[in-house]
Amino acid sequence: MTKLKQTNGFTLIEGMIAAAIVAVGLLALSGMQSNSLGRNVDAKDLTTVTNLAADMVERIEFNRKRVAAYGGINSMIVATKPSTAELMARGDYEQWAALLTSSGLSGVTGTVAVALQDANPVGNPTSLGRRLVTVTVTWSATTQGAGTRTRTVSLSTVVAPE
Repeated sequence: MTKLKQTNGFTLIEGMIAAAIVAVGLLALSGMQSNSLGRNVDAKDLTTVTNLAADMVERIEFNRKRVAAYGGINSMIVATKPSTAELMARGDYEQWAALLTSSGLSGVTGTVAVALQDANPVGNPTSLGRRLVTVTVTWSATTQGAGTRTRTVSLSTVVAPE
């Protein structure tokens, strides 16, 4: 009887299976890579917009005696610019509109709404004439597969005059 030689190594079919497994793994990694890049862009945009909204909130809090002058601001409509009598609010509008424009975001718009917290501050002196300030920034975000969608960030705070 003749003994068969024992061979070491891989057969062709084993090599092909291993190559297929590696190829599927590499495809999965490339898919995750593109997904993470899209998420990073979304995170960067969200950070930029949040900082822009916070910037205007801080400007309003600094000029708390003239909070009402900021009401109705829309960065895309020049007619909503505060009057020349409100120099600080007008300057804040112009600087904020310039920051929004130079942010690199697509279709970015900023608005400010100011509402009296208590409709009757004389009848309710504990209200202190507080005003609810809401700063909203809206922009168009491009996402993979979903096209363009409108995103919005709003920050609200209550400001009491000094």
